[in-house]
Amino acid sequence: MLTRLTRTATTLTLTAGMLAAAPIAQAQDIDFSEMTPEQTEAFGAQVRAYLMENPEVIMEAVSQLEAKQAQQQAANDEQLVADNADALFRDGYSYVGGNPDGDVTIVEFSDYRCGYCRRAFPEVEELLESDGNIRFILKEFPILGEASVTSSRFAIATMLEAGPEAYKSIHDALMTLEGEPSEPVLRKLAGTLGLDADAIIARMSDEEITQRIQETRALAQRMQINGTPSFVFGDQMLRGYVPLENMRDVVEEIRSES
Repeated sequence: MLTRLTRTATTLTLTAGMLAAAPIAQAQDIDFSEMTPEQTEAFGAQVRAYLMENPEVIMEAVSQLEAKQAQQQAANDEQLVADNADALFRDGYSYVGGNPDGDVTIVEFSDYRCGYCRRAFPEVEELLESDGNIRFILKEFPILGEASVTSSRFAIATMLEAGPEAYKSIHDALMTLEGEPSEPVLRKLAGTLGLDADAIIARMSDEEITQRIQETRALAQRMQINGTPSFVFGDQMLRGYVPLENMRDVVEEIRSES
């Protein structure tokens, strides 16, 4: 991160300097392609002097660059959502909660072992409950090791064996589970929720589960998603944890534009 910021700052400094010094260069009628070493040195001194006297120029350039990059990223993300709409919104197997007929759709890529996913979990639940008009799609995206994969396989096996309501119960329990998802722990979890632990665990090795996880990983790669949580709000992508109030703001923005 520091290296990237340093490169950006350096580039912006030079850009700001060139822009600021352009009137000076024009006044002296300097041909940049034919500048002598002495002229180059003098020009550099002028640029440095200007920036030292007007350091706010650098921050203005940084701000403009960041705004331009954000616009470009948003446009790119919107295209990614459009290109992958079927896999995102209509894959036929991901859990659909909230209001299935809601006017705004949210997709979350989540990992049960992700601390920020766990932090977002109650806030997403609050958003869905308090709004009442959001369609929510959950993508099993285990990327943090074997425990993540085990948890996802158990959750998907529950979906296959007992249906979406049972899946949601298991999902919620796994999001707050302390410790490792060992077989005894998963058996106890299923039993506590009144589910058939033997049947669910027997299905965890199904090839269909492997295929679903692989398809979600492939989708994430196409969407340039490499971390959790990652969200799609309508046609917008939000990478990383998003506080509840920010999520509400995005939902209202989407509604205001529809």
